[in-house]
Amino acid sequence: MWSRALAVLAAVALLATGCTREERPGPGNGGLAWSGCGDGFQCAKLAVPLDHADPAGERIQISVIRLPATGDRIGSLVLNPGGPGGSGVDYARAAQSVVSADVRARFDIVGFDPRGVGASAPIECLDDDRLDAFLALDATPDDAAEEAALERGSREFAEGCRAGAGKLLQHVGTVDAARDMEALREALGDEKLTYLGKSYGTFLGAVYADLFPGRVRALVLDGAVDPALSRFRFNTDQAAGFEVAFRAYVDDCLSRGDCPFRSRDADGALDELTALLRRTDRRPLPGGDREVTETLALLGALTPLYNRGSWPTLTETLTQAMKGDGTMLLQNADLLLGRGPDGYSNQTEANMAVNCIDGAYPKDVASYAKAAAGLARTAPRFGPYIAWSSLPCAYWPARPTFQNHPLVAKGAPPILVVGTERDPATPYAWARSLAGELQSGVLLTYEGDGHTAYFSGDTCVDTVVDRYLITGAPPKDGTTCP
Repeated sequence: MWSRALAVLAAVALLATGCTREERPGPGNGGLAWSGCGDGFQCAKLAVPLDHADPAGERIQISVIRLPATGDRIGSLVLNPGGPGGSGVDYARAAQSVVSADVRARFDIVGFDPRGVGASAPIECLDDDRLDAFLALDATPDDAAEEAALERGSREFAEGCRAGAGKLLQHVGTVDAARDMEALREALGDEKLTYLGKSYGTFLGAVYADLFPGRVRALVLDGAVDPALSRFRFNTDQAAGFEVAFRAYVDDCLSRGDCPFRSRDADGALDELTALLRRTDRRPLPGGDREVTETLALLGALTPLYNRGSWPTLTETLTQAMKGDGTMLLQNADLLLGRGPDGYSNQTEANMAVNCIDGAYPKDVASYAKAAAGLARTAPRFGPYIAWSSLPCAYWPARPTFQNHPLVAKGAPPILVVGTERDPATPYAWARSLAGELQSGVLLTYEGDGHTAYFSGDTCVDTVVDRYLITGAPPKDGTTCP
């Protein structure tokens, strides 16, 4: 599932990226040849091995961007927005919305597109029309025909990735991306890594720390993923997280005058959402140039849950949908899926490619059906979709490169893990788990809503994280904000 940070990327997707001026490697530049690429940013390419086990073999290019520090520079702060599939280059371009002015003063803000993503040897599987069709499939099949269609679409997606990506498909996992990040640290000329990772980016950061504990300076892992979880347990927990988040939204909505639900209690309102999704299953809603199927309606309803500030958008979205207009549902879903006016980014394809080799998935359809049936009881609105959404991994033409297990990062300095109590996409329990698994993990709890906490409006969280990034001094383990 995608990170809330990806929503930030939409605001910068159309920014100019053309290079204007070359800057030769020098102090603070490491081995990268930087070129100006608009609005004070500098861009470069980093060559890394396609296969890190064969360092002398074929190489691929990693796209990198930085915004130089405005004050007394400490070093570089490397960012990852999550996903997987989110562009770190676009995320860094949104630096003013991502990190504080104090942090921007002390660090070069550095983003990179992980391998397979964006401008870094992108994974491409289907053209836009075929991707539209695949993503609109009924991902909560009710009968054998719908299940067969989903199975067929999932096979075609996996085959498209095999045909489009070739041997790269075996080398886009998080372990490879973490090794790329170590190569980036060296190229930047930083003795140790300072890093901010959101959502999936916490997994990338934890893998890096486990591989290179002696190279860690300060890591903030915000919206933590627990690397010890099996892929199906991951889905189960995430489905429950979305149910909790939607109930929190409903409780808030019912306290306001513009709530679209006829019921005046949370259970009744949740039933109304269920009824809306069932209606779109029978008859898709109009959404402009495309119909809004049940799958797209579900994605359109869950996307605003990533950020409490988007709850008014969700209210407007549901108000329209309950009147038969799916336009805003489709807009929300497109934002999550990386679909813009000019078509799709490769965010969705990269997301699947990384997820499918970052852990082992069952190869039989019956396992997905069983998981969906179980989640229909515990997380009835979001669970079945989340269970079925991994079905392409059953046919994936690349083997897993990570076996789910706790990451310890033995010998690393304190690593700050941030968890939000009602996080929809990365449940708070995962932050507790990751902080406990890391030998030097320190847990910071945000008593709030939304996916990830830093620079999302809480001054307590921002102050703690900024102090840690700048000084390396963590808060007391178990600190709670506000």
